[in-house]
Amino acid sequence: MTAHDLTWDLDFDLRDHPSEEFIQTLRRTHPTEREVDRMLTRKMRRRSGPSYRRPTLEEMANHLHSFLTHQLGERKFRVSDLHWFTGGVSKIQIGFTLEREAEGGGTRSDRMVVRMDPSEGSNATSRAREYELLSLVDGVVPVPKTFFLDAEGEWFPEPALVYAFVDGVTKPRTTESGRISGLGTQFGPEYRARLAPQYLEHLSRLHTMEVTGRSFRTLDVPAAGSTQAAEWMLNHALRCWEEDRGEDSPLMEVAATWLTRNLPILDVASVVHGDFRSGNFLFDQETGEIRAWLDWERGLIGDRHRDLAWITLPTMGHYDSEGCYWVCGMIPLDEFFDRYTAVSGLTVDPDRLRFYQVLGCFTIIVSTMASTYRIARLGKSHQDILLTRVEGLVPVISRQLIDLLKEKP
Repeated sequence: MTAHDLTWDLDFDLRDHPSEEFIQTLRRTHPTEREVDRMLTRKMRRRSGPSYRRPTLEEMANHLHSFLTHQLGERKFRVSDLHWFTGGVSKIQIGFTLEREAEGGGTRSDRMVVRMDPSEGSNATSRAREYELLSLVDGVVPVPKTFFLDAEGEWFPEPALVYAFVDGVTKPRTTESGRISGLGTQFGPEYRARLAPQYLEHLSRLHTMEVTGRSFRTLDVPAAGSTQAAEWMLNHALRCWEEDRGEDSPLMEVAATWLTRNLPILDVASVVHGDFRSGNFLFDQETGEIRAWLDWERGLIGDRHRDLAWITLPTMGHYDSEGCYWVCGMIPLDEFFDRYTAVSGLTVDPDRLRFYQVLGCFTIIVSTMASTYRIARLGKSHQDILLTRVEGLVPVISRQLIDLLKEKP
């Protein structure tokens, strides 16, 4: 369903203070996964609240102390080296060291990270889901060890998870590329040779994990042989568009209609990271070993083509001086799918890939043209300047979307 089919007032400023009728209409119009629905509903019900105010380190220390007292019970502990982490578009991250009594006796010390939402992020995502995904894939691909979860923001200002700090870098220290969230990082020949095989192996392990028949707290498993996976993702994007946008867009109307008419059938449900690109993994500068995959906020169980389409969009990599496009800065596009198939044993369906590339462009425009606009307008995030800057991606992504829609079946 598109904007002109809906019955509420199209005064876009009303989205600053959404009514319960508005929220419930969107829930009915764009049904999606239970946890996604819960997070989007929470976002909209809280939108009329105050703008973001960055807590002080002293305030965060108090929140953390209360939370750890609750988590650790009678065990003694000490927090030290509390500090902010820079970077990140949609989440707030704080590092610290926790010394505590070990369950078997003695003491242990761990460097940890608090990962928390601002008042409203450019992606309304679930820390509980991120925690569950990290726990699910631990041992399958390298990820930080999870420690604690405040799923509802009972102890912190917003929902938060606590996981292990991992040493590493997101890009070679010698490159000036990839400054915005790791996009377009140029690794160079030496690091490409080391990172690319690991990258393909980790992606393959995720996509070949068996999830059918398992039960999860925050993850819904779409049925194979149905369009459920695509419907959930499309409805998620459409709902965010209607919740956040500040203007009409004929291109988005056309794309929404095309997506609705071309929902693909899922063959097998896979773990999908959702943003499996440079900037979202840490590697050892000396050895080139990937130490941890981060930022699971877009993760879900669905169609592997969602990952494949996202990471092969032009904005996720770069062209070299000879015109070769490097997927996430590591693998030539003309080799990528063959190498992925060889490692994973999974096929790549061109039609499903195109659908998820269109949906990927649509989702990026939703995030940059609608969500970041609304968040910056209302002062809901610590990254309002950066969010305003990334709105400049809209013309580039729109051109990609137009080209994809023009492709012949």
